Amino acid sequence: MSAARRPSSTGLRQFLDLQQQHDWMEGKTTLRDTDKRAESLELRFKYVPRFEKLLRRPQAPEVFRILRCYGRDCIPIPRRTERHYWSVSCLPSTPGKALVRVNASWMELFSLYADGEGIRALFVVHLSDFTTDHSLDHDQVDEAFLERCVVTPEDVAYFFPRGEDIFGIKVRGSSSIGKFLAAGRALRAIRAFNLTHMNRGRNAYQASHCYSLADHMLNEEERGISPREIGDPR
Repeated sequence: MSAARRPSSTGLRQFLDLQQQHDWMEGKTTLRDTDKRAESLELRFKYVPRFEKLLRRPQAPEVFRILRCYGRDCIPIPRRTERHYWSVSCLPSTPGKALVRVNASWMELFSLYADGEGIRALFVVHLSDFTTDHSLDHDQVDEAFLERCVVTPEDVAYFFPRGEDIFGIKVRGSSSIGKFLAAGRALRAIRAFNLTHMNRGRNAYQASHCYSLADHMLNEEERGISPREIGDPR
């Protein structure tokens, strides 16, 4: 009798078991990523014009700095899963006029937009991670917590996209975006949502992946096509 086949794994379960994912989400472990990146030169060159256009925007330094934080802290094993399980698009043509957008599976995870000379962010997360009782009750949004995650209360707003456990959080200004990403409970929620969608299978937006932006997310700017380098503003 032949041995029973093990069920095939999908999503991140090919690389990380559920305990490893949970420990990373909780900040209890640092995951070991690969040093190598699977790259498509065709895609890299395809989006260079858009990337060069973004470089000319006054928001570029802030965008790259926030993307580095997001890539480092919010995506598990980002080099191993690049493009196939998450992607970043540059000046996407979809409605909203985002500067950059990070996707996984069929879901938007994170976007940055111009806000005057500065930037604003959109985080998509689970509603239950931001209610006082972890329910899906719109009236139980923990507004006090959201306000503690930003520099001033006016920097944060929220809305309810379509979907039972989906929540949209808008954060204005690079200082408040950075503070939001550094807040323990908020970071855990971002990681939880990203794990949910990266585990759903292959990324539907692979063809829109901008390697030049990913270079900044993965702190490998020297790999980019453009000779210009935008550093972390001091």
